[in-house]
Amino acid sequence: MQSYTIGQAARLLGVSPDTARRWADAGRITTHRDEAGRRLVDGRDLAAFSVELARSGIAEEDTPYTSARNAFPGIVTAIKLGDVAAQVEIQAGPHRLVSLLTREAVEELGLEVGMEATARVKSTNVHIDRV
Repeated sequence: MQSYTIGQAARLLGVSPDTARRWADAGRITTHRDEAGRRLVDGRDLAAFSVELARSGIAEEDTPYTSARNAFPGIVTAIKLGDVAAQVEIQAGPHRLVSLLTREAVEELGLEVGMEATARVKSTNVHIDRV
């Protein structure tokens, strides 16, 4: 499973690294250390926390939420696979984006919950780019 540094987790959550460190110190985000001693967050734990955070409405007040060319970098929080179609949810800071695409596309991208991905929005379509 993919893991994220505190800085990467902060970017995906739309907060400062200091805020993410405080949350980790307080036990709100579970971390572990790698061989180099860096604090890491498991992707599945980060995905669950990002959904909880978005639902609670807590974020830094000075954090700008913008879409640069309609790209929303975030973390995959849910995947529902059907026989032909699939639904992928991404939490990008306070934004929850849902894309309907083919099951084959999800499999080709190798998408999993906890993985970093970017949702690109064009008109009413949301496209997923694996990062």
